[in-house]
Amino acid sequence: MTELRNSFGQRSRLTRLGIGFAVLVFGAGAATAEEGNIAIELNKLEAHDKDCRAYFVIDNKNDTSYDTLKLDLVLFRPDGVIGQRFAVELAPLKAKKRTVKLFDVSGTACDQVGSFLINDVMECKADTGDVADCLQEISVSSRTDNQLTK
Repeated sequence: MTELRNSFGQRSRLTRLGIGFAVLVFGAGAATAEEGNIAIELNKLEAHDKDCRAYFVIDNKNDTSYDTLKLDLVLFRPDGVIGQRFAVELAPLKAKKRTVKLFDVSGTACDQVGSFLINDVMECKADTGDVADCLQEISVSSRTDNQLTK
């Protein structure tokens, strides 16, 4: 085996580097979130009069269309205090289709938005009937400085 010396003159074996690299690679893989069949991305926030308009990109990867996907959404201010709680309807969602939905957060400037939490799925109906646990089908991401979590 090849021996290396660190800046303190101590010997180190190349195999230790290999093991460290493997741990780093496999550890990073374990931290990657699983992708859900309904990917919801907070794409952008923009000022609209005295409100903040939120744009969501929804990627329905299922072979199923959704007639209803109603979320219980909680807005947290930048200081972490709850600002508002409201329901958002994201359906209809066509099968294997990417869609953009937007809504206005009434009476809230965009600089007063810290993050959004999908607290729960209030109603979820596919073209095949009620879906047992839509929350498990959802994965979240954000292209903004504001987090979207579930």
